[in-house]
Amino acid sequence: MGEAGAGVERVYRRRRRLPGRYFVGAGSMLVVAVLQVLGDDSRMRDWGALWFGLVLAVILVMVPLNQFRAHTRVTATGITAQGVLRSRTWAWHEVYDIRVEHVAGNGGGVTYPEWVVHLYDFEGRRFLLPHLNNWQVDDPYAEVSDLCLAAAPYRSLTWERRPRTEELIVRRTAWRKRWTWVVALGVVAAIVAAVLVFD
Repeated sequence: MGEAGAGVERVYRRRRRLPGRYFVGAGSMLVVAVLQVLGDDSRMRDWGALWFGLVLAVILVMVPLNQFRAHTRVTATGITAQGVLRSRTWAWHEVYDIRVEHVAGNGGGVTYPEWVVHLYDFEGRRFLLPHLNNWQVDDPYAEVSDLCLAAAPYRSLTWERRPRTEELIVRRTAWRKRWTWVVALGVVAAIVAAVLVFD
């Protein structure tokens, strides 16, 4: 639960260390990446080392910042999601729904939380609420239910589903999946092109 359990006022921030499985998974990927870069005798080795160094530097900065800076603050006026670099606030009348969602993939529970919480606005956009997940909260479903119940008096609207917004959510979800595939295929194509050019 958040730091303040009474009423709607609460703060969700890191209260538990990252699970040991996270470090095992991340360490394994790091070792494999190092072996791949060092095992390459071509000119790609220098470029690979450079890119690997940059990615590693970003990770070493972003993960601690996310653990100690990011949080979700809930007040009578609304919800604030403080990310690593920026924060965003929604008044209660701007919040359509708060949902616990399962994260797809094989790494759920090991390298990232298996259950996360998203805030949806009335345009169908979704936003992650930092540290409101199964790594930091015992029961995300119970926590979100309690939060919605506590926030009800501060809203001029009910939590009922609206067909137009639900349709927008479905459309935006499909759009996100399409762009994820496009970006993934673009990255693969760029890697293949780089290998063919430098080999």
